[in-house]
Amino acid sequence: MKELIDIVAAYERAIKENKKTALATVVLVEGSAYRRAGARMLITEDGQLTGAISGGCLEGDALRKARMVIMQQEALLVTYDTMDDDAKLSVGLGCIGIIHILIEPIEGKQTNPITLLRAAINLKGYAVLVTLFSIENRKAPQPGSILFFSDRQMISNDIDSIPYKNELLADVEEALGRQQSIVTGYLGYTAFIECVKPLISLVILGAGNDALPLAKMAAILGWNVTLIDGRPNYATPDRFPSVNKIIVAKPEKVLESVKPNEWTAFVLMTHNYNYEFAFLQNILPLHPSYIGVLGPKKKMERMLEELEDAGVFISERDLEAIHGPVGLDIGSETSEEIALAIVAEIKAVFSKRNGQPLKYKKTVIHSA
Repeated sequence: MKELIDIVAAYERAIKENKKTALATVVLVEGSAYRRAGARMLITEDGQLTGAISGGCLEGDALRKARMVIMQQEALLVTYDTMDDDAKLSVGLGCIGIIHILIEPIEGKQTNPITLLRAAINLKGYAVLVTLFSIENRKAPQPGSILFFSDRQMISNDIDSIPYKNELLADVEEALGRQQSIVTGYLGYTAFIECVKPLISLVILGAGNDALPLAKMAAILGWNVTLIDGRPNYATPDRFPSVNKIIVAKPEKVLESVKPNEWTAFVLMTHNYNYEFAFLQNILPLHPSYIGVLGPKKKMERMLEELEDAGVFISERDLEAIHGPVGLDIGSETSEEIALAIVAEIKAVFSKRNGQPLKYKKTVIHSA
């Protein structure tokens, strides 16, 4: 999601500077590649790149082709085969796969690829983006980014002219319902039906010095960060310039300003037992997906016992969502290292991964 946000921001800057642009999208990967389908890169006519479609090995060639796309105003499907040891592009790539990249010009009309990306960003929920292309006939018109779809809204780029519109929409609804991207074909065309996940929202309870690196790391990842503390001299924009929202409130008043969803993570690091206890009393009935509590395990166990004594029902689901002590076991000592452990654990939880070293993974890194 951060890549989409960066691309939309870069496009808006380019428009102000009267620069023409193109969007490169990885639409299909066979085998191994540094980036998977859905990776995007915005290219301006003067060579500025935002986003990435590889580890840096394909960007130069993609830039040359993008300039041609901008000049001709016609989308182009490009294939890079890194399986061939004799191929020029395979030398030193380290990946063994075939990467299909669609490069499409971004015209100034009302509905263009950026319109669809912007809609996905603004939704704050699951959405589907559809990119249509033809591998069978590369000289045929490449429709490109044609659809944004969610349970609330649909924005299309001339989808009514497609003869297989009904079949495509049925597959789009299935992808949204399963919350999983799919690739399928219709009458010589391939559709990359991409399920876009919402942005992670991180709510940090506590504005001490150890919260500073956590807020910075989360901002680097593009997460939406909210900082909460009862001390107005600690929770200030000067100390936390990277956060999206600062709330100074008592724990029982926090939920008046925070509306959590399934992609919200809470990290409690106030070093104030009573404040955190009162906050947990209010937040647990909402069954958050992730609650991290800084401090020893005994502190967490005491909190849970006292919460139950106070009449708070704690389900098995709640216990699974509570991470105390917070963070992955990476030997953290400093506040920066602790922040790294916390961010990594949150990412693992929302990605449904266990955080183990990849060398011990028995299957491929990315699911097909």
